[in-house]
Amino acid sequence: MVKPTLLVLAAGMGSRYGSLKQMDGVGPNGEAIIDYSVYDAIRAGFGKVVFVIRESFGKDFREIFNAERFGGKIEVRYVYQELDRLPEGFTVPEGREKPWGTNHAVMMGAPEINEPFAVINADDFYGADAFRVMSDYLQSLSESQNRYCMVAYELSKTLSENGTVSRGVCSVDGEGNLQGMVERTQIERMPDGRILYHDDGADEELEEMTPVSMNLFGFTPDYFTHSEAFFKEFLKARGTELKSECYMPMMVNKLIQEGTATLRVLRSSARWFGVTYQADREPLRQRLAQMQSDGTYPEKLW
Repeated sequence: MVKPTLLVLAAGMGSRYGSLKQMDGVGPNGEAIIDYSVYDAIRAGFGKVVFVIRESFGKDFREIFNAERFGGKIEVRYVYQELDRLPEGFTVPEGREKPWGTNHAVMMGAPEINEPFAVINADDFYGADAFRVMSDYLQSLSESQNRYCMVAYELSKTLSENGTVSRGVCSVDGEGNLQGMVERTQIERMPDGRILYHDDGADEELEEMTPVSMNLFGFTPDYFTHSEAFFKEFLKARGTELKSECYMPMMVNKLIQEGTATLRVLRSSARWFGVTYQADREPLRQRLAQMQSDGTYPEKLW
């Protein structure tokens, strides 16, 4: 059985941390969130991790996050997302500085990935059960094509106590397949306990158990071919815009709506954690310390 690969979107880390050598660890021993993701992926059965990074901090990143750091327990590869890594015939418009988005980042993994793979954000904590559920599904795909998946989280388990958040709200059919995702912004829990989103001035309520995407997707390699074709369409339509971005949910929605692919929505008991606001860091640090104290993670990961 082929082991799946983990594709980690880390190209934005350089701008967030400046020098990666001063990167703020959140674990008891200075572990980064990436460390927990890779640890969980290894014990869930992933065989390789591919990091999508930028050349501007590539040397620093490779010195920190390499096979030695992970105890030689997983194969490690690196690919680069740069503005000029575009399909033949396209160029970067003058004045553009913003990256091309998460779907473009995923496309960079094509040279290193020939097996089912999962995609995660580098700075999100997804939980061990999410990786197990994802790995089990990907390993069941064998030679299948156009059968994708995602781990959906309960909305109530992804909120911040320190401000509003944006989430991809999922519609799921009776067979557990995704029908579509809608980005909802300014989601927050109100003093009366309700969860509301305020898009365009609205005050619409969302249920606690509403499934939302946190960019934990699973694909088979044919996704790369679909992505390149879609990205070309995107560049023709919006490539001259200096801040346009091509996101994974846009690609997924297109493939589902046109009937090219199906995407199974997997459910997990895991709780997502992230650092949307600086004040989110301390609760995450405390949670990770507790999980290492109660044996969910060993005293030292590596």
